[in-house]
Amino acid sequence: MTKDMDSKLFACIVARFLDDKLGKNISILNIGHVSSLADYFVIVTGDSTPHVKSLMETVKDEVKKQFQRMPVRMENDKRNRWNLLDYGDVVVHILHKEERDTYAIEKFWNNAYSISEDEWKELSKDYSTYNK
Repeated sequence: MTKDMDSKLFACIVARFLDDKLGKNISILNIGHVSSLADYFVIVTGDSTPHVKSLMETVKDEVKKQFQRMPVRMENDKRNRWNLLDYGDVVVHILHKEERDTYAIEKFWNNAYSISEDEWKELSKDYSTYNK
């Protein structure tokens, strides 16, 4: 990560990578003021278990390629229904629709600030596959 990139911009870029791979219902939550776990959560829904796995691989590959950064920790269930990539300051949750509905992460973190889609798309526009 470059020295002028903060965790907010990094979260927005990760959201862009997910959006370019047709991730659904992307949310970015600023949890830094309510938790020491991370600064931001990026949450996305995949349409199927292969899509969930593909979204995880895309984030890992793009972040490694563009920022030479690997996750500190990765978790996934054997069925690829909820995968997690922990980059320290940004944690990415990639869930199948049913798990997203069941666990309702945004409701649990209802004290977190949300970054609007318009804002994260504007901040990450230079990283879109389709703007190049």
